[in-house]
Amino acid sequence: MHREVSVTFKNQAPVQIELHDAEPMPNEAARRWLDEQFTQMGCEPLRPTGKLLTADKVVVVAEAAGPGKFADAQWAQTFARAASAALGRPMVNIDVTALSISY
Repeated sequence: MHREVSVTFKNQAPVQIELHDAEPMPNEAARRWLDEQFTQMGCEPLRPTGKLLTADKVVVVAEAAGPGKFADAQWAQTFARAASAALGRPMVNIDVTALSISY
């Protein structure tokens, strides 16, 4: 099965991270990794209610990381594995500018 995470930043070509050789990350480990990144980067919930959906967390972490963090191939690969596992989808497209995810 083809697995890929694509992250698009404004005025830049999408960052495409292939996961075909990467071992799938367990769901709980993926959520924990995203939680750690969310906290380390000082991210804030998207919604004024403070409710934080997993998809929101993935988008906010990608936004906080920016293109610079995605230039680190190891970090990008871990992010992609975590995003794919936490969302339960083999193909994930993250549009940071629109703060949206599509599958």
